[in-house]
Amino acid sequence: MSTDALPELVTRRNEGGVAVLTLNVPQKRNVLSAALVQAIGARFDEVEKDESVRCVVLTGAGPAFCAGAELSTLRAASDGDFDTVRVVYDGFLRVLRSPLPTIAAVNGPAVGAGFNLALACDVRLAAESAVFDTRFTKLRLHPGGGHTWLLSRAVGHQKAMLACLFGEVWKAERALEAGLVAEVHPDDHLLQAAISKGRLLDDQEGIYVRTVTDSLRRAVTTATHAEQLAHETVAQEASAKREAFKTGVAAIEAQVKKGRK
Repeated sequence: MSTDALPELVTRRNEGGVAVLTLNVPQKRNVLSAALVQAIGARFDEVEKDESVRCVVLTGAGPAFCAGAELSTLRAASDGDFDTVRVVYDGFLRVLRSPLPTIAAVNGPAVGAGFNLALACDVRLAAESAVFDTRFTKLRLHPGGGHTWLLSRAVGHQKAMLACLFGEVWKAERALEAGLVAEVHPDDHLLQAAISKGRLLDDQEGIYVRTVTDSLRRAVTTATHAEQLAHETVAQEASAKREAFKTGVAAIEAQVKKGRK
């Protein structure tokens, strides 16, 4: 897909080191069609090549964050064509695999695959109007796309059972209580809150941001402290050799000297 066609499906604007990507199919509640999935992938390819970008904020246009897969995709799966479902996976898996830190600004319902899209982000902020609905039990469809893995790690086994198997639907405050989201904001303040959060990384080196993001993600799945210790030691030694670290140490030394006077 050419980048000229992308604004119709996924818009991009930069605020400092933050790339704001907006799913832009509000009339269809930003459902994950094959075209939208392709546009998401192309936008992430684009921002990952931009050395000025430190963080991605992902949100939706209109009243929904993402209402999941198209009904035609579900219908095709029920008729034996599961390939269309795998295409939907590509949308949130592309976000999950990005080396950049990602913040979901969940501005409305996140349903099914749209819930997965939110889970694929490193940090989730919710509008007061946000709703999280796995929807799988209602459809009599087994969860997919790694949903059980992502949800269990976000909220723990017990709450994941309640949402995924028992069909609990969580509004924003309940999602905050469950640990699914980090913050809840009034609808008209949500996007700026997410951008402000992302811009905290503006003065960091891109390589530093990506390396720490990778280590934090590894920490979730690494089996032992010893393994993570070994990984971090290599990464920390490399970062200690960078000029930015020397500058940081010098700044702290100057601050300490100033405080002694």
